Amino acid sequence: MSPCFTVHRSLCRAPLAIGFLYLSLLLSSFLIAHAQVLQSCTEATNCGPGLYCGNCPALGKTQPICTRGQAIIPNSFINGLPFNKYTWLVTHNSFSIVDAPPLPGVQRLTFYNQEDTVTNQLRNGVRGLMLDMYDFEGDIWLCHSFRGQCYNFTAFQPAINTLKEVESFLSENPNEIVTIIIEDYVHTPKGLINLFTNAGLDKYWFPVSKMPKKGEDWPTVTEMVQENHRLVVFTSIASKEAEEGVAYQWKYMLENEAGDPGVKPGSCPSRKESKPLNSKSASLFLMNYFPTYPVETEACKEHSTPLAQMVGTCYKAAGNVMPNFLAVNFYMAGAPFGSCNNVTIPNVSPVTNTAGSTSPLSNTAGSFTGSVQFSKSASKIQSPNSFVLFLFFSISSILIILWIQ
Repeated sequence: MSPCFTVHRSLCRAPLAIGFLYLSLLLSSFLIAHAQVLQSCTEATNCGPGLYCGNCPALGKTQPICTRGQAIIPNSFINGLPFNKYTWLVTHNSFSIVDAPPLPGVQRLTFYNQEDTVTNQLRNGVRGLMLDMYDFEGDIWLCHSFRGQCYNFTAFQPAINTLKEVESFLSENPNEIVTIIIEDYVHTPKGLINLFTNAGLDKYWFPVSKMPKKGEDWPTVTEMVQENHRLVVFTSIASKEAEEGVAYQWKYMLENEAGDPGVKPGSCPSRKESKPLNSKSASLFLMNYFPTYPVETEACKEHSTPLAQMVGTCYKAAGNVMPNFLAVNFYMAGAPFGSCNNVTIPNVSPVTNTAGSTSPLSNTAGSFTGSVQFSKSASKIQSPNSFVLFLFFSISSILIILWIQ
C-alpha cells in the first residue's frame, strides 16, 4: 500500500471535514491531467498553462515533472460563505525573499523564507502575508531580526513598498481578499495606520467594529467584496486596536506554536499568546507549518505527506475545526502525489455535508486566472540555490480548502 493511500484512509476515517480536506488535497492531480500534470518535462515550456517543471530531490524524486503552479482560490468552489469557512494560503515572512538585494555596502545576515516576490505570491494564490515591521531609519521597515531591533544587516525594505504591491493587486482584482498578519515592533505613534493610509490601502480596510468578538461567523466573502472590505489586518500589539483601529490578532484568532514545535508529528500545541486551540471564543484559526530554521531544499519534502498529517492533527486539537490560514515557508516548493492518481474518494457535498457514492474527483469550479509568475529563471530545473518547484499544489488544496463545520 502506498504511503499516500495510507494517509487517505486515515483521513477518511475522520469526520467529513477531513474527508473534504483530502478531496481537495488530491485536486490538482485530477483536474489538470490533460495539461501534462505529473508528466515528465525538461523545461517550463513543456508544461501546460498553470504548470511548472520541477522535482524534489529531498524525497528522492529527481525526474522533473509538470507540477501545478497556482492555488485554486477556495471561494471558486462555493462562493458566499462566511470568511471563516475557508482556508487561505499564507506565506511566513513573506518579505524575506531569497536574492532580495541588501542595503548598499551591507552583507545581509539573516534567514530567508520565500523564493518569490509578494506580487507573484498573490498572483499565484497566496491570500495571507506575515510581515515583521520595525522602526528603522526614520521609517517603518520589513526586517527579519531579533530582540525587537532592526539592523542594516537584517533589513529588507521599507514596508510601504510591499504594501503598495498589495494595493496594486487588490485594485487589479476587485473580488479578492487579502489578510496581513503583523509581527509588530513599531513604536511610532499612529505608525501603522498612517503607513497603510499612505500605501492607499485604507479604502479596503475591514473595520474592527465589524469583526466578530465572541467566535461568531464573519461576514460572507460576498459581503466583504460588496462593501470593499477586502483587507483584513492584525497586529501583535493589543493597544493598537484602540489607538489605531488595527485588530489585535489573538482577540480574533487562535494559533498553534510556530517553528519546530509546530511541525512535530502528532502534536499541535497552541501558541502562548493564543487561547487554547479548541476555544470557541475566536472564529479564526492560524496553523503554522514551518521549521525554526528554513531550508529551501527541504521544503518540498515538508510540504508532502507530513503536512497532510499535521493538518489532521491540528484539526483534532482545534476541536474538529479546520485552519482558516495555513502559513508556510517557501510556498512554491512541494512534492508530487503521483501515487494518488488512482485513489477514489467519497463524493462529499460541501453544502449538505453528506457523502454519496465513491468516485474520482472532478472539478466544475474555476481557479485564479493568469499565468504562473515567478522571479527566477524558468528554464532551470534544479540547482542548489535556485530550485523552484512551483508550490506544493499537487497536494494543493490543503492550502485552499473550502470547508463546512
